[in-house]
Amino acid sequence: MHKILLIPILFLSSYTFACSNLLNTEMRLLDSSETVNLCSYEDQVLLVVNVASRCGYTYQYASLQKLYEEYKDEGFAVLGVPSRDFMQEYSAEEDVAEFCSTEYGVNFPMLATSKVRGPKASALYKKLIKQSGFSPSWNFNKYLISRDGSVVSTYGSKVKPDSIELTSKIEELLKR
Repeated sequence: MHKILLIPILFLSSYTFACSNLLNTEMRLLDSSETVNLCSYEDQVLLVVNVASRCGYTYQYASLQKLYEEYKDEGFAVLGVPSRDFMQEYSAEEDVAEFCSTEYGVNFPMLATSKVRGPKASALYKKLIKQSGFSPSWNFNKYLISRDGSVVSTYGSKVKPDSIELTSKIEELLKR
């Protein structure tokens, strides 16, 4: 009897550990009480971006949306993480959600407003910073994550989402 119970436990525990430590994080979705475990994005190439609605780089939403539409069927996703760390984001999440959808037609996943640097950074950003050694210095910093859940590249605010530097790396990772 004990051997029979042990097999399902071993199976379930190996399934639980299949997700990378980086992605094994619960996050709330923007303007919602619904949460998502980022393990649901395992086996996808991800671009995690700290975003803001009232920033000089806000125009990058259009390129992020275009990237998402172009590559999503190949296993790519953009994860937007609004942040008020640089005091350029609306205080109400409903305003952030409305701005993103009406001004830029954003339909890529948007997570709840979060801290992205310092000791109060979200669990996701603490892991991103630890793994990459790169902490956001402004809005629209980008972390490119491979299908195995590892940060492979980081990009500052000035690197546009549709730049050859970034798109060529995304295409390379999608081919793996």
